[in-house]
Amino acid sequence: MQPLVGQDLTHTQPRLMHWLATATAVSGVVAAASFVQPPDATATTARAGKATYETKSAARPAAAPDPRRVTFPVDCGPNRLDVVHKVSGDLDLDGTTETVAVVRCHTETGTPPSGVFVLARPTDPKAPPRVVATLLAPSQKLSVQALTLQGGEISATLLGYSTLDVPRCCPDVRKNTKWQWRDGKFLQTELPAEGTTEGA
Repeated sequence: MQPLVGQDLTHTQPRLMHWLATATAVSGVVAAASFVQPPDATATTARAGKATYETKSAARPAAAPDPRRVTFPVDCGPNRLDVVHKVSGDLDLDGTTETVAVVRCHTETGTPPSGVFVLARPTDPKAPPRVVATLLAPSQKLSVQALTLQGGEISATLLGYSTLDVPRCCPDVRKNTKWQWRDGKFLQTELPAEGTTEGA
């Protein structure tokens, strides 16, 4: 094979040190580029097997309103207010999470009436959640035995008393109630009464 013109000239032949210096410079640029990512980025695996990046703020869902930070419109006098049940979900399908909280005044005996309230996140992240709806007021003299949330429908089992003569420790009436957001408000539906709780 005949040498090409100029191939035998010393200054045109690549030297080993020249290639090593070039490779070192390129690897340094690649390494530096791998650190140039958003400060809150996390790596995820893309479908093609390569790493992509997304910010934590986009991946982290907003927390549900915490009932422990709320001042409820319930007067317990010297006793504390207990949060006995809570469920969370998007009740009005606006893309945000609400919390339904059941509260009652603390007592060592009896079954004090419950209040059921809907909580929403405030516009100021430092402010406590807001009470946006009262589903059951303590003045209705009912206590909540169970609370569930499914498909935007809030269901509760309520206990009460048939007469004033029934001891306050032992409710004798049970009924099932549900609430659902429709037409800009919570509509309550009461299922057929189950009669008394005696023997239950």
